[in-house]
Amino acid sequence: MNYTSAARHYQQVNVQSSVVDASPHRLVQMLFEGALQRIAEAKGAMMRSDIALKGDKVSKAIKIVQGLQGSLNDNEGGELTANLDQLYDYVVRKLIEANRNDDPNSLDECGRLLAEIKTAWDGIADTGV
Repeated sequence: MNYTSAARHYQQVNVQSSVVDASPHRLVQMLFEGALQRIAEAKGAMMRSDIALKGDKVSKAIKIVQGLQGSLNDNEGGELTANLDQLYDYVVRKLIEANRNDDPNSLDECGRLLAEIKTAWDGIADTGV
């Protein structure tokens, strides 16, 4: 096993153990972090004209945002859930548009929106439930 392969394997094991040990609150934080990371990577790939990598990173960011959207509780969230659902839908559409049009500004907008939601989520106390 070469160094790069070993490092990737360690990182994968580390992420898996972090997920297993994480509270639901922390899992949502990790999803936000993952989405923001993929958006940043997509922008970097876009700026380097790496079309395949850009598409891969945007696709992964979309899947994460859709996961956040799917985790919303329609029965208990009320207006907040409805607003977040619409916002996540908007972010997904903007990510698709950014990918199609090579638009780094749309990626930045998506990153800002998700960062704002993450900041609010980070301010909520983790009850460990």
